[in-house]
Amino acid sequence: MATVANTAQPDRNDTSFLGHPKGLAYLAFTEAWERFSFYGMQALLVLYMVNSLLLPGQVEQVAGIEQLRALYGGLEGQAFASAIFGTYAASVYLTPILGGLLADRVLGKRRTVLLGALTMAAGHFLMAFNLTFLLALLLLILGSGMFKGNISSQVGNLYDATDLRRADAFQIFYLGINAGVIASPLVVGTLGETMGWHWGFGAAGVGMVIGCIIYLAGQKYLPREHFDTADRATAVSGEDVAVPAKLPMSRADWLATVALILLIPVLALAIVPNNQIFNAYLVWGDQQFALYWGDEKLPTTWLITLDAVVSVSFLAIVAAFYRWWKTRWNEPDELSKIIIGSVFTILGMGCLYLAAITTPQGEKIGLFWPVMFHVLNSIGFAHILPVSLALFARLAPQQIAGTVIGLYFLAFFFGNSIVGWVGGWFETMDTAKFWLMHMGFAAAAGAVFVLFKLLLAKRLMASEADV
Repeated sequence: MATVANTAQPDRNDTSFLGHPKGLAYLAFTEAWERFSFYGMQALLVLYMVNSLLLPGQVEQVAGIEQLRALYGGLEGQAFASAIFGTYAASVYLTPILGGLLADRVLGKRRTVLLGALTMAAGHFLMAFNLTFLLALLLLILGSGMFKGNISSQVGNLYDATDLRRADAFQIFYLGINAGVIASPLVVGTLGETMGWHWGFGAAGVGMVIGCIIYLAGQKYLPREHFDTADRATAVSGEDVAVPAKLPMSRADWLATVALILLIPVLALAIVPNNQIFNAYLVWGDQQFALYWGDEKLPTTWLITLDAVVSVSFLAIVAAFYRWWKTRWNEPDELSKIIIGSVFTILGMGCLYLAAITTPQGEKIGLFWPVMFHVLNSIGFAHILPVSLALFARLAPQQIAGTVIGLYFLAFFFGNSIVGWVGGWFETMDTAKFWLMHMGFAAAAGAVFVLFKLLLAKRLMASEADV
């Protein structure tokens, strides 16, 4: 007998969780544990391959490793580890498209998210065995694709189209993400490096299981799957509903979809300055920053810890600021916030440019300009990344919302590809010009966002009083 799926719609006027529906709490904590697992495993992955898995006596145990090595032209050691990591890191931003299609056309978002979480948990646990290493990576890639875009679109579906709490909700959602990012190296990384690699991977798996439990516990507070009018009437009457039918796409739906697709490369350009932190910025900091506490040299990687803490802080500060702002004035819409974020990103890159041109040759760069960079860049981050996801969730037609959110993550695929490509110029390019170029990336993206606001916003967001 068919079962009724998601016939009870949670109260969208609920304010019991920090002024938001209860469903946001369950989604945010589920995402926090997923990010704990994801970044914990990722922090260990290259170190594990270089220092253990790919060494003679170990690598021979990995099923399919020689066939993979042949695809990479016979790479060995660290180069082979980097190639595997690069393929993995890029793939997790492609598979959300498949996960969106699976949710929109076959399983629905709830079942797809749960299947993705269980698939990732299996992948983490399979990392404990050399034999299943490549299978584990494949499961993690597929599971992430099913999980990430669909849980993000559920956040957006907690709110009506005109509810400006959506952007604030995604900032809270990103707080959960960053909490997981900060905690994971301290737990998963420490266990992996001190107790043994497989202890770390096991801890990541346990974190993913906790995320599954939280998600299951919050089912009644999550958005109902998309039904058409007939399905709503059937659900109200108490009759069985087997598969939700889809409303046809309107001309406005297609316009919104095309506009969002065109924004993807612009977003990719916008995130290059922020994501360069993990590449050329670390190399520069290691060589040139005065990373000292008294006479003691601090680890360069602490710059990433600094960035994560500052980012979390300003996600909270920016969210609180707009709550205060809207008590006195109209709150800016998503596009306006993204444009504001672009300005702060330009200013952040300007700090690195000034650090390069004002420090005498041969002297170490003091920490004033780098800290100011992290502050300004984090304000920009708080205005661009969570808010752009809120914009996609708002404008994506419900019939294909999962697919469109999956497409959103292509911005990270292309953005990270640009980061790697441009980062290779760091050692041969004048440092000041290198960071000036990143200011240009942020400015170019910001200019396109302004054009989008001027030319298309009124057609796409006509329901907003402040557009």
